[in-house]
Amino acid sequence: MESNTHANEGEVLGAETADPTATEKDPQDWVTGDDPATGAQKSYLDTLAREAGETIPADGLTKAEASEHIERLQEERDS
Repeated sequence: MESNTHANEGEVLGAETADPTATEKDPQDWVTGDDPATGAQKSYLDTLAREAGETIPADGLTKAEASEHIERLQEERDS
């Protein structure tokens, strides 16, 4: 398996293990949290919601709300 850690390349997303020193900000505290959800968020949320048999209203969905739904659906899927 190829490692996602490369010398002298800085931070890498998708590393095999989480960085315990990384900080995680509550989506409600994001500066852009009230902005409309991104296309990528809506697409992934649509996939997760379909897998869970849920419907989530997309009208007015913010980045923070989308992130919270995604996190919840991922946790439910993985449990």
